[in-house]
Amino acid sequence: MIQDAPLTGKIALVTGAAQGMGASHARRLAADGATVAVNDLTSSPALTALAGEIGGIAAPGDVSDPAEVQRLVAGVQAQLGPVDVLVANHAYMSMAAFLDYDLADWWKVLDTNLGGTFHLIQAVLPGMRSRGGGRIVVVASEWGVIGWPQATAYAASKAGLIALVKTLGRELAPESIIVNAVAPGVTDTPQLEVDAHDAGVSLAEIHARYAAGIPLGRIGAPEEISGVVALLSDFRLSAMVGQVVQANGGSTRTRA
Repeated sequence: MIQDAPLTGKIALVTGAAQGMGASHARRLAADGATVAVNDLTSSPALTALAGEIGGIAAPGDVSDPAEVQRLVAGVQAQLGPVDVLVANHAYMSMAAFLDYDLADWWKVLDTNLGGTFHLIQAVLPGMRSRGGGRIVVVASEWGVIGWPQATAYAASKAGLIALVKTLGRELAPESIIVNAVAPGVTDTPQLEVDAHDAGVSLAEIHARYAAGIPLGRIGAPEEISGVVALLSDFRLSAMVGQVVQANGGSTRTRA
C-alpha cells in the first residue's frame, strides 16, 4: 500500500478489470488503500486471481444488462458495503466501414459502453448518497473527442460518455458526488489487437503506426492512465467536476 493512502476505508468497483487498463486501475486503487471489487463480463481465472492479489472480490456480470448490473452491485454492497468509487472502464469494440457495419454489433457497442455506464451509475448512486458523496471516473477515449475511421460505433459511444460525464458532473456535484472522465490516447492494451486485425497488420506494426503520430513518440502504458484514474478518485480533490482529462502523449491538444 502507498504510504499516503487516500482511499483507505473506501470501497471501489472497477469494471472491465480482468486485463489491460482495468486490471491496472484496480491495482492502483488497492495500492491507494481501497477495497476493490473487480468486474468483467464473466468469471475467469484472471479475474479471480486479480481479486486475490489485491485483497478484493470478483464481481462478474454483463454491464449491458440492467438486471445484471443491479445484481452485481447488490452483491458488492452485501459483501463490502456501498460503492464509494466507480471506475467505469468496461468496453466493447469492433471496427468496420460505416456502410458495412453490422447493425446488431453497432448496438452491442453502444449498449455496452454507453448503456453499461448508465446502468452502473444508476445502481451505485443510492449507496453514494447514503455515504454522503462519491467519485465516478468514466474511461472514455481520445476517439470520442476526435472520431476515428472504421470505429464509428466505438467513437460515438465514447463521445456519448463524455456528454454524460459533463451533464452528471453538473447534476451530482451539489451532493459531493464528483464525476469526471479520462480520455486515453492509444494505450498498450489487448484492445489494440482489434485495430491490428482491422488493418491487416501485426500487433507490433500497429503499435509503431500509432506511435508515429504521437508527439511523445510512443503509445501510452496502462499504469499512466491509472495514475489519472487515481487522481480523479481522490476525495481530497473536488474542484475538478465534469472534466475530460486527455492523457494521450500530446496527440490531441484541443478542448473536449
